[in-house]
Amino acid sequence: MSDLTEVSSGLKFPEGPVAQADGSVVVVEMFGPRITRVRPDGGHETIAEVVGGPNGLAIGPDGAWYLCNNGGCFTEVDLGGLTFPGPFDPERYTGGRIQRVDAATGESTDLYTECDGHPLVAPNDLVMDGHGGFYFTDHGVRDHHSRTSDLGAIYYARTDGSSITEVVFPTEAPNGVGLSPDGTVLYWAETHTGRVYRRRVAEPGVLEPAGVIDPWALLCGLPGLQLFDSLAVDGAGNVCVATLVNGGITVIDPEGRIVEHVATGDPLTTNICFHGDTAFITLSATGRLVSMPWRHGGLALAHG
Repeated sequence: MSDLTEVSSGLKFPEGPVAQADGSVVVVEMFGPRITRVRPDGGHETIAEVVGGPNGLAIGPDGAWYLCNNGGCFTEVDLGGLTFPGPFDPERYTGGRIQRVDAATGESTDLYTECDGHPLVAPNDLVMDGHGGFYFTDHGVRDHHSRTSDLGAIYYARTDGSSITEVVFPTEAPNGVGLSPDGTVLYWAETHTGRVYRRRVAEPGVLEPAGVIDPWALLCGLPGLQLFDSLAVDGAGNVCVATLVNGGITVIDPEGRIVEHVATGDPLTTNICFHGDTAFITLSATGRLVSMPWRHGGLALAHG
């Protein structure tokens, strides 16, 4: 943890960091709820207020923000001064959706709320593919009231709002999602199983099928109580997964070997992004954004 530098604090469960060329980092505050720019001096400014629960965030080919909105499916819970996402509350839930947010005005537009008649439940994270589309995860919800849990899915959608396709179903609480440096492999992390899966990309929005017992489909799984959140792929092609409970970033190489675990000291280390050789990491339980040198180098985003 000695390499970590605090960039900013006082954030309301930061997620979805996107580093900017001017040195700022744009994050969502899930319990804000809002999209926030964090300046290099640590100050904050609001880009857009959000109704629901802002989660994953990315820049699209048109310069707009594309947002996974989980509909406010989590309640804010304080546990000994740490912020945790609490149980699903149907009274405050507004429905899952993908939104486009105008970078200049902050005005939001719902792009997708369903796919083939199936409502989006709790979109969590997304990655642009550089071909006018993006993959995103639908984490689903665990409803304590009805004692049910959704089967999650992964979708591919066009940024112009023209089409959405379900490309993986079922998955167990899919969270982070990313692409290999050459765009030929899609990775996603399942929260509760602590596993990272992968599929080969045949063409934009089309994944090669995986056999029921195909061992290649599983990149890596962690033992014990270690849960996965969002992820990013670095310049060496490593899958860098924010890891809950043990608090840090688990770095997994393309062969499935764990390269290292970068401890952060926050049990809800939720996300990571890169700008050059610097990593920015969201520490959500303590409401902080931190940075550190990243020896593997960052991977430039499709429209970053």
